[in-house]
Amino acid sequence: MPSFICTTCGVGYAPSDTPPQSCRICSDERQYVNAGGQDWTTLAALQATHENDIRELEPGLFGIGASPQIAIGQRALFIAQPGGGVLWDCTPLVTPEAVAHIEAHGGLRAIAISHPHFYASMVDWSEAFGGIPIHLHADDRAHVMRPSERVTHWTGETLDLGQGITLIRCGGHFAGSSALHWAGGAGGEGVLTTGDTIMVVPDSRWVSFMYSYPNLIPLPARAVARIAGAVAPFASDTIYAGWWDRVLRGDASARVRASADRYIAAIAPE
Repeated sequence: MPSFICTTCGVGYAPSDTPPQSCRICSDERQYVNAGGQDWTTLAALQATHENDIRELEPGLFGIGASPQIAIGQRALFIAQPGGGVLWDCTPLVTPEAVAHIEAHGGLRAIAISHPHFYASMVDWSEAFGGIPIHLHADDRAHVMRPSERVTHWTGETLDLGQGITLIRCGGHFAGSSALHWAGGAGGEGVLTTGDTIMVVPDSRWVSFMYSYPNLIPLPARAVARIAGAVAPFASDTIYAGWWDRVLRGDASARVRASADRYIAAIAPE
């Protein structure tokens, strides 16, 4: 049986003979159902019409997207490390070419995902590398549409994955929305990968924070302050959000603080 994949959000569901009646992820107020109605695809169908787009972003870090774009168009990040690296976030498309590229750079030891909109084909990615663990925050357990023994629900505020990689629960967009800190990134100055828990905006000197991006629902000041506080202990020079063009380079830690202050000031009562 195939895992049906929502064409709007790209999230895969538990294998079934027929597609679900609706996508629970898109029915949530943070997302939306296409005006044309609910529609589904499968991994096999995507493999027949798409290919993975793989780019080296800096030494030891590769972006993995899809061409043409699928669903909301995010790209994953592969941090290559000795003994197996980490795949951060997920895309609906898994191809033999992408697997071979990762294997040629040391393989994978774990997958970690920022929030439910990026769960995508996470189980297929795991199985392609022998069933490696998928680390999701337990606060988002209810949003897992394809349960699997590969999924590990971590708890608390941080999770150390070893070799300088730490998961950080930020909250905000979802209760378990997380970022990943890679201490060795940016030439040792530190990289923060954020999905859209912290979003680099078109003016790439700044970031922002939202409860819903497509529906333009903001977060309250306390949530924004929490997000900024959660990542403050992790020195970072560069932020990679969930899309190719959303990158902030240079003194990222200070830019997050300044962006949070700007946001909170903008929503303060007059």
